[in-house]
Amino acid sequence: MDITSGCSQPSVEGPDEYFTGNARIDPLFDPQDEARAAAASVTFEPGARTAWHTHPLGQRLVVTSGCGLVQREGGEIEEIRAGDVVWFPPGEKHWHGATPENAITHIAIQEEKNGEAVRWLEHVTDEEYPTDSES
Repeated sequence: MDITSGCSQPSVEGPDEYFTGNARIDPLFDPQDEARAAAASVTFEPGARTAWHTHPLGQRLVVTSGCGLVQREGGEIEEIRAGDVVWFPPGEKHWHGATPENAITHIAIQEEKNGEAVRWLEHVTDEEYPTDSES
């Protein structure tokens, strides 16, 4: 058994290369031994979001607080709230983040395949992201 202190890993800012707006990433765990899963708690301030991206083995989001948005390529923007669980299948292009008015925190869980857990793509443009009246 291994217990990791909640304060043992420092928070990091979501890099501008992959995020728009203010996002904080709090690592929870990385793959160990034969396991492939990794997780982080990610907090997005109002208006913050990821760039478009995919995961080779999919991604699960567990919303722990707030209100946010998710979209898969070709789909509608959908609202998510505390208690919701979102599954993005392997290879599905998507983004997620806060609403324009509300922050959100979710736990992001994904597995590595051949050492890769995410493939980052282009940023979600301001035209693609909803304004206050559209969300």
